[in-house]
Amino acid sequence: MHTKAYVLLLATTLFWGGNAVAGKLAVGHVSPFALTTLRWLLSLVVLLPFAMGPLRRDWPKIRRSLPFMAMLGVLGFTFFNAAMYSALLFTSAVNVSIEQAAIPMVIIVLNFLIFRVRASLLQLVGFLLSLAGVALTASHGDLTRLASLDVNTGDLLMMLAVVSYGIYTVALRFKPDIHWLSTITVLSAAALISSLPFLAWEYGSASLLFPDTPGWLIAAYTAIFPSVLAQVFYIWGNEMIGANRAGLFVNLVPIFGTLLSILIVGEAFQPYHAVAMGLVFCGIWLAEYSGRKMTGTAPHVRAPSGEK
Repeated sequence: MHTKAYVLLLATTLFWGGNAVAGKLAVGHVSPFALTTLRWLLSLVVLLPFAMGPLRRDWPKIRRSLPFMAMLGVLGFTFFNAAMYSALLFTSAVNVSIEQAAIPMVIIVLNFLIFRVRASLLQLVGFLLSLAGVALTASHGDLTRLASLDVNTGDLLMMLAVVSYGIYTVALRFKPDIHWLSTITVLSAAALISSLPFLAWEYGSASLLFPDTPGWLIAAYTAIFPSVLAQVFYIWGNEMIGANRAGLFVNLVPIFGTLLSILIVGEAFQPYHAVAMGLVFCGIWLAEYSGRKMTGTAPHVRAPSGEK
């Protein structure tokens, strides 16, 4: 069970890291909010043929929880991406990368404040090690650069995005026990509907850019991998090992984003990349080792929806 969760969460963060590269490649080919709307529209096109049966069976449970599930889609799918894309208009990618790594700490704090779930000392040490690795990557091996970062509107927007995704992750425990296809389809539909006001604003401000051929290819990637597969894998991993432990894997997103930039954009691999990856993986191992000691080496875990 643990090994499967690790593989799912690693794939999740790899796809999300690829999403950051896709966002860079999208510049000049499709505008940010058009891309946000298209990714959820295309996601639904992919999901619906497979999800109709589970949706019909799960509809009584979905109907009772529809407002809550809509909120999950807005917080975790739409608002996070809209705030992140907007943040990049005002602040640097360095700032956004570092601030995104605060998601695990937000999850730990929220779990403590709401559910009194305590984090162990090793989990906190693991988080700090991972955060150090992310900071090393974002600063390109020169941590002194962090002292010169500005706190501006973009940084505040990104922190709102971080809090939004932290709330989404913690709230996943309350989603109804339905098939995973039903879950991801309902959340994607909520994301599509709630993205339309952002698209309308982009159109009204004359900044809407319809996709060209590369833009459609980028939209297709974001729909299939970061939007569908990554979200499903994240939900599964969260159910298997819990929000505190699953959330720590988010720190791998900027690491994978850097590696994919090297492979796709052609940036050189630097020694600090290897050091940063070692710090992140060591941090995850420490926190996960501590989490397993706290819950037992073979805890009873409810099977994810769809794996009855």
